[in-house]
Amino acid sequence: MLKKRQRQLYIVIFENDTKRGKLFDVILLVLILLSVLTVMLDSVPTSEVHLESWFYYMEWSFTILFTIEYALRIYSSPKKKQYVFSFYGIIDLLSILPTYLSIFIAGTKYLIIIRVLRLLRVFRVLKLVQFMGASDLLADSLKASKYKIIVFLEVVLMLVVVMGSLMYLIEGPENGFDSIPRSIYWAIVTLTTVGYGDISPQTFPGQALASLIMIIGYAIIAVPTGIISAEIAKNHKSEENQTPGCKNCGNLIHDDDALYCKKCGKRIRKKAP
Repeated sequence: MLKKRQRQLYIVIFENDTKRGKLFDVILLVLILLSVLTVMLDSVPTSEVHLESWFYYMEWSFTILFTIEYALRIYSSPKKKQYVFSFYGIIDLLSILPTYLSIFIAGTKYLIIIRVLRLLRVFRVLKLVQFMGASDLLADSLKASKYKIIVFLEVVLMLVVVMGSLMYLIEGPENGFDSIPRSIYWAIVTLTTVGYGDISPQTFPGQALASLIMIIGYAIIAVPTGIISAEIAKNHKSEENQTPGCKNCGNLIHDDDALYCKKCGKRIRKKAP
């Protein structure tokens, strides 16, 4: 059983149904945004020494605040181990470690940018359940199409290995294709239509092969999009036949013919099924 103080902290920190809980979450999101902005500005070269000092103290101030918050989350959580190893628990820990690591390893402080992932809490704070439903639909579609995507990637991998090796044989080191791995790199860049231009074929057979890879690249780009789109359409159609979740409170448990949410009373359907 949680002590009274722990219970009060839990309500404020983990729940957002109270005014204090909502205020805590909003302040937390503002601090996260400011800390990420501070790290971004700190990476901009400047000759002003006082600015560097200001950014340094700001970064440590945010880190200390987030460290206290992380400790309070562990203290008030009824299932401490479950929180520590949860997605948000790991992100909360990773968001404070880089500053401490920067004492021993230079440059690691810029990893603080991972704090931006903590903004995922905005969905819970603002009760954007409809967006969470959309993200679940996308995640389910990606999961359902993973085997098709894996097969597709295997085909692409074999294609760039073959094309890169052929280009190495055609052009050779004298034209910049000094190894098969470097030629495969060129094939990947060309197939994905990125085209850095750091290596380019100089002979007619090489240019012909490059043209073929470019055309294949345009056709290949559409394949994963089509696979995922088909799964999204299928899952969306399946969801339409189910009882919709409440966009106000997120409750998913309703009767099949329910028009209103049994938890908060908000309308979930425009008309009876």
